[in-house]
Amino acid sequence: MTNEEIDRATGLARGQLLTFRLGASTYGVDILRVKEIRGWAPVTKIPHSPPHVLGVLNLRGAIVPVIDLRLRFELPEAAFSPTTVVIVLSLHTAAGQRDCGVVVDSVSDVVDVAPEAIKPPPSLKGAGNQDFIGGIATVDEQMLILLNVDQLVTQDLQPGDAAAAA
Repeated sequence: MTNEEIDRATGLARGQLLTFRLGASTYGVDILRVKEIRGWAPVTKIPHSPPHVLGVLNLRGAIVPVIDLRLRFELPEAAFSPTTVVIVLSLHTAAGQRDCGVVVDSVSDVVDVAPEAIKPPPSLKGAGNQDFIGGIATVDEQMLILLNVDQLVTQDLQPGDAAAAA
């Protein structure tokens, strides 16, 4: 796998990742895709949305959908705590740039990951659609699951969804 393929798979621009926790696992997203980190606050529920789409929030006049990654990843639900945060991500979709918030248990750190340290995710039989996993890296003996944010949430956004526009 070339560095160019790794970048396309993970969405990493410079190898800096914002890491966060969901349960016992640590995940990472490209720091350049992070628009804002906010403490948890209730959102406005949208009728008939999937269970992992918690609703929308108003971010300086833009309506931003909020997705619970625990539910999206089919992890056990956990009560929101003072460390629960919403990471607002900037996405690149076929319809243009959009923002989306993801709820995580806590934010950990910003780490540097060299492109050659990123390994492709394993192909698991019966694992369903895992296109959103861009790779796996080890930092300080801790496994990081690298998420491709464009693949992670764009299936939840309609192409003409004005509410999700940045």
